[in-house]
Amino acid sequence: MTITFKKIAYSALIASTMMGAPAVAGSNTVILDQYGWGNSAAGGQSGAFNRLRIYQDGWGNSTISTQDGARNRTGVAQSGHHNSVDTHQNGRRNVTGVAQVGGHNDATTTQTGNRNAVGVIQIGNGNSASTNQSGNGNVAVILQD
Repeated sequence: MTITFKKIAYSALIASTMMGAPAVAGSNTVILDQYGWGNSAAGGQSGAFNRLRIYQDGWGNSTISTQDGARNRTGVAQSGHHNSVDTHQNGRRNVTGVAQVGGHNDATTTQTGNRNAVGVIQIGNGNSASTNQSGNGNVAVILQD
């Protein structure tokens, strides 16, 4: 998945000015809370009424999230260490939720289309999950221990 320079620059600006407060631009919203050390978050939004919520607690966790379209929702919560999440949404009214606990977990989700939903929960260490949804009305749920 290619992330444009514009999205990377925008996410760097958001990450440097957020400090847990919502940022609203073009009716899009980003809320970012990070605790611990060495955590990183990046991404970008284009379109209208997209919502991105990232919470990271621990160390060395990373999140990259992009949203293109309208009314997409992504929620990422990670605790532990060296967990990684990549989420990408292109379309309308897609929903993604990821929660990881432990260490060295990796999740990647891609949604292209409308009204798709994916939820990933990984508890423990060394889990890996990947979903790719294309079309409309798809649902995927992954739960690992």
